[in-house]
Amino acid sequence: MKKTILRVLIIVALAAVVAGNAFSQTVDTAKYKKAPPWTIGFSNASLSNTWRVSFVEQLRYSIDEAKKKGLIKDYYETNANDDPTKQVADVEDLITKDVDLLIVSASSSEALTPVVEKAMDQGIPVVMVDRNISSDKYVTFLEGSSKNMAKLQADWLVQQIGGKGNVVLITGLAGASPAEDRLASATAVFQAQPGIKILAREYGDWSVVKSRQIMETLIQKYPKIDAVWCDSMEAVGAMQAFQAANLPVPPITCEDANQFLKLWKNDPKLNARCVTFSVRQGSRGVEIALKILQGQPVPHLFLVPNTVITRQNLDQYVRMDLPDSFYAETQPEVTKRLFPGK
Repeated sequence: MKKTILRVLIIVALAAVVAGNAFSQTVDTAKYKKAPPWTIGFSNASLSNTWRVSFVEQLRYSIDEAKKKGLIKDYYETNANDDPTKQVADVEDLITKDVDLLIVSASSSEALTPVVEKAMDQGIPVVMVDRNISSDKYVTFLEGSSKNMAKLQADWLVQQIGGKGNVVLITGLAGASPAEDRLASATAVFQAQPGIKILAREYGDWSVVKSRQIMETLIQKYPKIDAVWCDSMEAVGAMQAFQAANLPVPPITCEDANQFLKLWKNDPKLNARCVTFSVRQGSRGVEIALKILQGQPVPHLFLVPNTVITRQNLDQYVRMDLPDSFYAETQPEVTKRLFPGK
């Protein structure tokens, strides 16, 4: 009997993960239920890279759709430009605007924790999206599972080099929860392989330019690099560095950035694996927010599935007709907003 119950629980848990929703605590939101229309505030960490631009446009699209239905009256959005001090002030200001709910993407996990907890203490429900705080005092944290993303990438690299060789790791912005979670997850995979040596772990700030500079330095320092783990756009800069040095690009990882996908499509020799950290988190965040204000139960942790892009399915995701800044999992309606006429 106990074994049967255990099997059922395992099946339920797996089903939840497949559906994109972590098997986690469900939050009773009855106390936040209010009659619409509502006022929602969004505190954004930044618009400093193309992923964030697409992510925010997804969120704005869903806000606009909710306004059309009469669910949202006022919407306030702030941009901290990757400055945690400014973002704390932004959240403080949004609280004074009598918002019914806050959506927050934290520039720094530690810095934003006190002000998010303050909002919750004042009865304002908070939905953390993409980047989290360092406590669990929020209603829902919604993300694309940074840890799973990095593990999928790193596991593939291990296979490509047969569990032996030198690897370098380049992630995003220091202190941002996705970058730290991804770096830790990938590091754990490589450290579990006795034959793999991690040469360097660097922060590329999700910048092509900075990542190229980092890789140029590493190429000069280390004559043998067998694999490159990049969580996202750093892969483009890393590729450029190898090409500028007239060296073959080793197995490398990225996300669903169209700039990388187009380069991959045009280079049949490039050995790569992309794993998405979906920009649709923006839309999903609004969906969760509306459920909270309707008093519907929501998960404390919501994971948007990671899609794996391989050479075999690349044509399903690359858009040669769209700019480099496009992301493969962008909704068609949002693509039209971002790239009118395309």
